[in-house]
Amino acid sequence: MSWSLLFFLLVGAVSLAAALGVVTSRQPVHSALFLLTNFATLAVLYITLDAQFLAAAQVIVYAGGIVILILFVIMLIGGDTNDFSAAQRAWSRTVGIALGVILLLTVSYSVLSRMMGPSEESVALLQGGTPKAVGIALFTNYVLPFELIALLLLVALIGALVLGRQPEGAGDGIPSVKANE
Repeated sequence: MSWSLLFFLLVGAVSLAAALGVVTSRQPVHSALFLLTNFATLAVLYITLDAQFLAAAQVIVYAGGIVILILFVIMLIGGDTNDFSAAQRAWSRTVGIALGVILLLTVSYSVLSRMMGPSEESVALLQGGTPKAVGIALFTNYVLPFELIALLLLVALIGALVLGRQPEGAGDGIPSVKANE
């Protein structure tokens, strides 16, 4: 067994354990920290595949931005998980199982199609995740999904601003810091 295979198996096992921790953890903060670990191990796997740009993007965007945002929201609204009724838990369990089956079928299809052998097009596109290759792929083959994601993020930003805006007079009666000085 080579060292690279042993390293891959070790990092893969940590990544799978962290993913399992995200799903099974009852504490939202612990789940977010498991997610951070999973993102970090995925970045290590990207580096082993010679995709340094994707590894840096993984760390900066997901581990650095998304997980911090998730932790901020958990701290802002509280992490109480006992607010769900039995009917809501049963509904979410059913949806979770259905989405898990869909994910399993998708991954199985992907693995089986890869086992048939790579196509010439996929071999030509495999350039190690360099910024040039990612940019060319994003702005040629995936322009419409890229623009739709940008639109979705804009709508989410506007929604967050609307939800975060306080109604007129909502701050009345709350003592400010300057008033206490």
